[in-house]
Amino acid sequence: MVLSKKRARRVIEEIIALFPDAKPSLNFTNHFELLVAVMLSAQTTDAAVNTVTPALFKAYPTPQEMATASESEIASYIARLGLYRNKAKFLKKCAQQLLDNFDGQVPHTRQELESLAGVGRKTANVVMSVGFGIPAFAVDTHVERICKHHDIVKKSATPLEVEQRVMEVLPKNEWLPAHQAMICFGREICHPRNPKCDQYPQLYHFD
Repeated sequence: MVLSKKRARRVIEEIIALFPDAKPSLNFTNHFELLVAVMLSAQTTDAAVNTVTPALFKAYPTPQEMATASESEIASYIARLGLYRNKAKFLKKCAQQLLDNFDGQVPHTRQELESLAGVGRKTANVVMSVGFGIPAFAVDTHVERICKHHDIVKKSATPLEVEQRVMEVLPKNEWLPAHQAMICFGREICHPRNPKCDQYPQLYHFD
């Protein structure tokens, strides 16, 4: 049974309280690096992405350098990641689109971000919220699993339905802290197998 809006907000805020200092785990220094890192993180851990991006960013610090590189050259820097050939293709095309359509700058609207090769809704939401401070809520596998496990959404909810429900439940200023805290909570406590959530009674018992 799906929790009421009030109880769902309480659960998420308890998760935020468990990880009040949660920060993005991907390493980046500018909007282009953030965009590339999030694109690389699909079906790959952030820790794995962080092992390849220093050399990648040194070789291709701007869209100009990445657009002029070959797919195989880009792929050589990210070969230890899953789907690296597809990701290299998307990175090269995305870099060219940034040059052609956005003067080499990363755009900040969802429509513009999702017009880029390899950029879906989750990536756009991360870039908007983390990179530009624009209220948005990104749903990854951790967030989706937590919301279903704790009945914030129905078990059959799509990622978009999870996103909409959390944005309905929380005020805008809590969307990014919730996203970042849920990722930590998913990694450390609410595992896909043998979750440890029952060790935190505040997530289940309310006044």
